[in-house]
Amino acid sequence: MESRPRAPRRPRRRTGLTVGRVFGVPLHLNMSMLLLTLLVTVTYAEFARDRLGLSPLGGYLIGLGFVVSLLGSVLLHELGHALTARRYGIGVRGITLELLGGYTEMDRDAPNPRVELLVALAGPAVSALLGGLAVAATLAAPDHTLAHQLALQLALSNVIVAVFNMLPGLPLDGGRALRAVLWRLTRDRHRATEAAGWVGRAVAVGTAGLVVLLTVQRILVPLALPLMLLVAVTLWRGAGQSIRYARISRRVPLVDLGRLARPVFAVPTGTPLAEAQRRHAAQGPPGSAVLVVDGAGRPVALVDPAAADAVPVDRRPWLGVDAVARPLAALPTLPLGLDGERLMAAVQAHPGARYVVTAGEDVVGVLHIADLAQVLEPTRKMNR
Repeated sequence: MESRPRAPRRPRRRTGLTVGRVFGVPLHLNMSMLLLTLLVTVTYAEFARDRLGLSPLGGYLIGLGFVVSLLGSVLLHELGHALTARRYGIGVRGITLELLGGYTEMDRDAPNPRVELLVALAGPAVSALLGGLAVAATLAAPDHTLAHQLALQLALSNVIVAVFNMLPGLPLDGGRALRAVLWRLTRDRHRATEAAGWVGRAVAVGTAGLVVLLTVQRILVPLALPLMLLVAVTLWRGAGQSIRYARISRRVPLVDLGRLARPVFAVPTGTPLAEAQRRHAAQGPPGSAVLVVDGAGRPVALVDPAAADAVPVDRRPWLGVDAVARPLAALPTLPLGLDGERLMAAVQAHPGARYVVTAGEDVVGVLHIADLAQVLEPTRKMNR
C-alpha cells in the first residue's frame, strides 16, 4: 500500500474499472484483482475444507468471502491515507485496488514534513487497528470454527500489512515516513526522497532474499514464491521511480520555456511543400519549425515534420504545405513566461509531443517534449 503524488511526467493511463466513490474518493479496481481473487479463493478454500470439513462449494464460498474481507481491509487502509490527505488540503484523485494491495493517488505533494508524516502513518494505523480488532475476535471465537479461522486470517493479514508497510523505504508508507524525517532534518525534500528510494531498493533486495530463504527452509510454501518475488520486484521498481522523481523534481526550477522553445519560420498558406522546405533550409533558423500563416500574416497551422518527410519528393512541388500541417487549434499551447512548476502542470494536463508557445496572439516558438525531457534527465539520452 502506498500513496502516489503527481510526478512530473505524463499521467499514467488507468487500466482498471471505476466502481464508484467512497467518501467522495473515486474507487478503481485493477484487472489484476481477478488473478488475486482466483489465487486467494482457491488457496483459502483448500485450507478451509481441510480445517473445517466443508464441502468443495462451501470452501470456495468461504475463500471468496475472505477475499472480500481482505479487499475491505486494504480499502480502509487506503482511506486512511486519502482522508488524512484531504484533511490537510491535498486533493485525492482516487484509490486503486490491485494484485499487490492498493495505492492512493494524490494531486500534489504534502506541503511540509509534518503533513507528509501524518499521511504516511494513517494507513498503517488503520491496518493496525483492524488487526487488533481481528485479534480480539480470534480470541473470543471458539477454536476450529469458521468464525475463528476468518478472524485469525484477517488478524494476520492486517498485522502483516501494517508491519510490512512500515519498513523504511519508498514506495512503502514507512519510506514516506522516513522521507518526512529526512526532509525535516535536511530541509531538502528531493534529497530526502532519493535517500528513501535507495533504502527502498535495499528493502526490495532483502525481501527477495528472505522469501527465497524461507522457501528453501520450507517455511513458505512454493506456491507463494512467485507472488512474493513479484512483491520484491514491484518494490524495486517503485523505489527506482521515487529516485527518478526526486532527480527530475530537483531540475524543474531550471526549466526556462523561453530558451527551450524552438523558433518558428513562417510561410504563406498554399505554398508548395517543396518551396516551403527550400525557403526553410535557406533562411530558417537551425531547428526551427515551419509555421503556416494566412494572407493577413496570422498563424493558422504548424507543419508536421514526419508528415512532410513521408511525402514523395516528386510530389512535393504539387502539394500545398497546408496538407502536411496541423491547425494550431488542434495543438496544445503554452504561454511564454511559465515557470518550471506551472509548465510541468500544463504538460501533465495536456500530454503531447509538441506545444505551441505563444505571447499574446503571437506564436513565438514550439516546445518539443523531447527537449524538455533532456533538461529534466540530461543523462537518460546518453545512456540509451
